[in-house]
Amino acid sequence: MPPLVSIITPSYNQARFLEETIQSVLSQDYPHLEYLIVDGGSTDGSLEIIQRYADRLAWWVSEPDRGQTDAINKGFNQARGQVLAWLNSDDTYLPGAISQAVACLQAHPEAVLVYGDADLVDAQGKLLGPFPARQTNLRRMLRGSVHIPQQASFFRAELWPLVGPLDPDFYFAMDYDLWLRLAKQGKFVYTPQRWASFRLHQAGKTQVSDDRCYPEMIRAARRLTGRPPLALIFRWGLRRIFYAWLPQRVRLWLRRSV
Repeated sequence: MPPLVSIITPSYNQARFLEETIQSVLSQDYPHLEYLIVDGGSTDGSLEIIQRYADRLAWWVSEPDRGQTDAINKGFNQARGQVLAWLNSDDTYLPGAISQAVACLQAHPEAVLVYGDADLVDAQGKLLGPFPARQTNLRRMLRGSVHIPQQASFFRAELWPLVGPLDPDFYFAMDYDLWLRLAKQGKFVYTPQRWASFRLHQAGKTQVSDDRCYPEMIRAARRLTGRPPLALIFRWGLRRIFYAWLPQRVRLWLRRSV
């Protein structure tokens, strides 16, 4: 029996994209998968979409929560899998993603987390370019060189009691905080296989200024190391001066180049 993989989708008022996300999970060719959806009490028709797929879900709930981070924690608390991941309700998996991720974990027993490539797409699903994924480690991440598409990352559930839960006080950097803690436990492995689509749209969190993300990353790094992450602070300063005002396509090109 292959390892059970648990996928969590946190969602709140994302009916516009939710069904495509659900279908991208349920259409995977991996034979041992459980899918859990944690809805924050949506009022936009999301509940009706979830109910249409309820018989294919391992567990779901629709109730008020403290936001995305709280929803992901709630889903992981219900998960039974040996491999964990979450897929936001505006993103999608590409065909074969989960099978390839499990194969990568099995080929690298030393890895605590594996991740692949992701396409950046707009609200209509039009390709904008590739996410700048590449191999990273704890030292590089503490300097701000993260390069991990969250949508295309999978980690071993045995580590969750050591590194979880996600910090509910983080709105942007809860994944970065988790990756720092996971990287202290072992190796990350990047594989150049396309596993997911990462949607950029005006209502998405990634369209908001770095002024909210970087302070959370700095807090997470300082908490882990016990000292100010000077390289990360310097990087944030440069981005505030030279980066934030640039058009989106120029920013995407720069991300692929650094």
